Amino acid sequence: LAPADYRVDTPNLDGAARQSALLRFELSLSAKALTYVLDATRGRIDPDRLSGYHDLPRKTVDLGKAMDAMAQQADVAAWLDARNPDNPQFRALVAELARLRAASKKPTMQLSADIRIVPGDVDLHLADVLTAIGQAAPAVKQAYPNVFANTDTDQYKGDAVAAVKAFQKAKGLAPDGMVGRSTIRALMGRNDNAGKIAKVEMALEELRWLPREFGNRYVFLNQPAFEVSYFDGSNKPLTMRAVVGRPDAQTYFFVDHIKDVEYNPYWNVPRSIVVNEMLPKLYRDASYLDEKGYEVLNQRGRKIASESVNWAAFARNAQSVDVRQPPGRRNALGLLKIEFPNKHAIYMHDTNEKSFFTRDMRALSHGCVRLQHPKQMAAALLGKNVEYVEKKIARGDNAFEHVAGDIPVYLAYFTAWPDQNGAVHYYNDIYTRDAHLKTALEKTEAARKNG
Repeated sequence: LAPADYRVDTPNLDGAARQSALLRFELSLSAKALTYVLDATRGRIDPDRLSGYHDLPRKTVDLGKAMDAMAQQADVAAWLDARNPDNPQFRALVAELARLRAASKKPTMQLSADIRIVPGDVDLHLADVLTAIGQAAPAVKQAYPNVFANTDTDQYKGDAVAAVKAFQKAKGLAPDGMVGRSTIRALMGRNDNAGKIAKVEMALEELRWLPREFGNRYVFLNQPAFEVSYFDGSNKPLTMRAVVGRPDAQTYFFVDHIKDVEYNPYWNVPRSIVVNEMLPKLYRDASYLDEKGYEVLNQRGRKIASESVNWAAFARNAQSVDVRQPPGRRNALGLLKIEFPNKHAIYMHDTNEKSFFTRDMRALSHGCVRLQHPKQMAAALLGKNVEYVEKKIARGDNAFEHVAGDIPVYLAYFTAWPDQNGAVHYYNDIYTRDAHLKTALEKTEAARKNG
């Protein structure tokens, strides 16, 4: 609240006018305090109104109880602040926002886009590059203190190369140690504090859509980072690369709970894939599915021949069949699937297309989440070792194993997000969701001012 919001001048008013002014002031201040409670607890924006890919039911807040609680507080400001999320990620983002705002008042390092430095070079620009990395990537600076203790060097070798590679890896670039256009662009783009501040502010808003605490054990996918982690209360999470949905088949932003590990899974082909990708082939060859090893099931669950189906009627929803791919090494889900049943039919799974994990941009699936190391993830969730999981797969049977305990899974979307050490990393807005959120926040702010 601004000072003008909680100050009222009454010396020149008579008794009735003074009481009226104080009453208006109290009502206005109470309304602003309760608005803060709502905003801090659940965010300013209803995420489900942003897009069909958000599924985060808005939190309910009992404002009557909030008013009663505030009346009992010796320190109302501290109580209000405690309405914000209570997790280390929120605290790291708040600290990052303060750092960025302070840094925005200072001049930033400017680098020429024409700089080219390869390991072994002697280059006068190296000192500026290292200084810029130290400013843009505190975690890299901390990991290589000897490099940044003396950036006045033109010899590009040893730990200086390692520091550049670490910066490149942290920014999603190929860690080849060659300083060129992409590295300079990453440095200068990351020195754009206005862009970073916007990402952090949106991340703080999005974090309020999630539970205040994530829990001791949980799985967290950050879609723009193409990365998924399992946390079990230890210092180091199990982290791996992930493939998420294409921009035209986005992975949803929602929360669920892990239920089962499925070994040697069937792939129940979504109707959208049958219609959009398989029907053209079926029109040319009605036995296409049989030839490719798929199974077609009628409404009674019995297998029927692919060529016995009127696929034109299927396309019109006049005939209903299910298509599935049996377990095996050719199966699109690979050898393992991790279930958290939801209305979006999204799950995590193995894949035959391992080369996808070598790409920097991994928005490549139909919406489900492909894991770089699915056996390790399954073993961690089950509290077993990888050998146990491999033996289950080796049996060749389609089988389910329940995951004990309450393990939330967060399929989230943050273009600014802290690592375990609290260092915030920045990612591309792969689904342009930040742009829509920014517009919604601006419109909300304008409406409140005009109101």
